[in-house]
Amino acid sequence: MRQLLLLCGWLACAAWVPPAAASISTAPSSAEGPLAHLLHALGTQYRYGGSSLKTGFDCSGLIAHVFEQSWGIALPRTAAGQSRVGKPVKRRDLIPGDLVFYNTRNQPYSHVGMYIGNGRFVHAPKPGARVRVERVDTSYWRARFNGARRLDIDNSSH
Repeated sequence: MRQLLLLCGWLACAAWVPPAAASISTAPSSAEGPLAHLLHALGTQYRYGGSSLKTGFDCSGLIAHVFEQSWGIALPRTAAGQSRVGKPVKRRDLIPGDLVFYNTRNQPYSHVGMYIGNGRFVHAPKPGARVRVERVDTSYWRARFNGARRLDIDNSSH
């Protein structure tokens, strides 16, 4: 609970506004951004193939849910598919909202999470676990990092 309160406090001070350059063109479905929807999912049970707060999430289901709920964007359903959306970002240039990809199954882009700033990301890790915050710079995640992508939203239509 303390971790959630600290995270919520940090996000209140560091509100994220999506970049204006367009690689995906759509109108947001709500005023809340992806980070707000991501926070609502913290603590949700992992479920392979899951894509909702009620039934649980796998990693790519969590990311697809967040963008569908916040901006009405239908992302590919797999981490590998999501790794081809948006623009590549170097690890040193990450900003909150960027997608981070990892090789966790001896297969590139087999895991995805969302960077939230301060060296942390949120993801649905594995069966038996819950959606949680982790550091991107631990030896485990650093060794498996495959890259990051930034989704740009065209805000010119609203």
